[in-house]
Amino acid sequence: MELASTSSVLLTVVCVLVVTVLIKVVNWVWLRPKKLDKLLRQQGFSGNSYRLLFGDLKDFASMRTLALKTPMTSFSDDHYSRVEPLRHHHLTTYGKDYFLWFGPVPMINISKPEMIRESLTKMHEFRKTKVNPILKKLVPGLSNLEGEKWVKHRRLINPAFHMEKLKLMLPAFHDSCAEIINKWEMVVAEKGSGEVDVWPDLVKLSADVISRAAFGSNYEEGQRIFELLKDQADLALLMIQSVYIPGERYIPTARNRRFKETEDKIHTSLRTIINKRKEAIEAGEEAKSDLLDILLNSNYTEMQQAVGDGKFRHVGMSIEEVIDECKLFYFAGQETTSALLVWTLILLSKHQDWQARARDEVLQTFGDTVPEFDGLNHLKTVTMILYEVLRLYPPVPRVTRQIYKSTSLGELSIPSGTLISFSMHSVHRDHEIWGDDAQEFKPDRFAEGISKATKGNNSFFPFGWGPRICMGERFAMLEAKMALSMILQRFSFELSPSYVHAPTTVLFLQPQHGAQIILHEL
Repeated sequence: MELASTSSVLLTVVCVLVVTVLIKVVNWVWLRPKKLDKLLRQQGFSGNSYRLLFGDLKDFASMRTLALKTPMTSFSDDHYSRVEPLRHHHLTTYGKDYFLWFGPVPMINISKPEMIRESLTKMHEFRKTKVNPILKKLVPGLSNLEGEKWVKHRRLINPAFHMEKLKLMLPAFHDSCAEIINKWEMVVAEKGSGEVDVWPDLVKLSADVISRAAFGSNYEEGQRIFELLKDQADLALLMIQSVYIPGERYIPTARNRRFKETEDKIHTSLRTIINKRKEAIEAGEEAKSDLLDILLNSNYTEMQQAVGDGKFRHVGMSIEEVIDECKLFYFAGQETTSALLVWTLILLSKHQDWQARARDEVLQTFGDTVPEFDGLNHLKTVTMILYEVLRLYPPVPRVTRQIYKSTSLGELSIPSGTLISFSMHSVHRDHEIWGDDAQEFKPDRFAEGISKATKGNNSFFPFGWGPRICMGERFAMLEAKMALSMILQRFSFELSPSYVHAPTTVLFLQPQHGAQIILHEL
């Protein structure tokens, strides 16, 4: 009798658990999405009807696959339909105010600059997305932190990007650029000209810059870390193109095991470098000018100062946190600058007048000498060109934020559990702000600065906006100016007939089939 009673209780408990789980699953995949769909339509948004579990993800995958198979028929800077085919479809079908389904989660498109600025400023209400933990593994550190931890990490990292520190890194920028230019000079030496796919060389250049600037004499080890990061990024891209099922990353599939093995190798390499530097700092050795030493010194100083206050455990970063910040700097810094440089060379190849103007400025400023810090910061034409490239080809085509608590945005009521995003392509090409020539390459629109170009609308966000604006902006711009100046000092260039215009995103905007350019020695 007792056994029967115990079995009955257990069966009841199991039934309750099963029913509870089923209710939560049904709510997640159907009831809540249908409720959010109704709320969004009541506020004037339009979009496809919700489809069970996958939403618009299948359309996203099929449209992207088709786009990758179809290069643009002619050179055009209006590449939205190829880079973001699903969003382009929604924009042309539903207008600027639309939503799409990221699985069972609605994602609202925000188009008004004032709302974009508000969402980027109110960082406590509009937080970084946490849809798939794989992305957090790939791009960890400051970019995914919130609250007091984000404040602490940003404070400790900030000294590494002060202008006086960046000035010390200029020799590393020059040495990395010189290696690539020497390689190109060998290509053109015999005939005075030659064709080069500059994309892989620019990826190597920016990777080398980060390695030298971050790790100084250990940059060769840094290059090995980059190779591992690229492997991991390729895996992550495949893994995030499907609905995320909680806990699926722990299933020992071949892909998950490979991702974990690569992650372990990266952490082991970074930990070895960091521990050596940490020991040197604690032993009182003279600080170096690379980013790792600056970060570790900033961290070590704060921890030492806090010992006497009894707050030691609440300050500073752990070794694992330092590793995450190094990994973020590696990945984001390298991808951003290489993308900026490749599109700059492509556009200057198409617009020979602006190439000539930039070269004249560089030669008047530096002649054939090594570009120096003050001169780079006063290159007006080069800066205008880089801004215009960032407007038309921003490295990150869109920004996304997640709402964890119902809030307001302008006159909108944004329900909890919603994603909001805005497309750089749309904002950077809004005719009401930029004029009828918004689709055209016209660097002189920035002749009087960003504020004048945007008519005070704050509609230029290549490095983000507000409290979370990218700290590496000055680093990236200085590196790009150094590289472009050294290239212009030695070569003129034009697009090769073999170049195929096919912008695409692999987390960052890049040329799918490379960037074949014909270099001519001056």
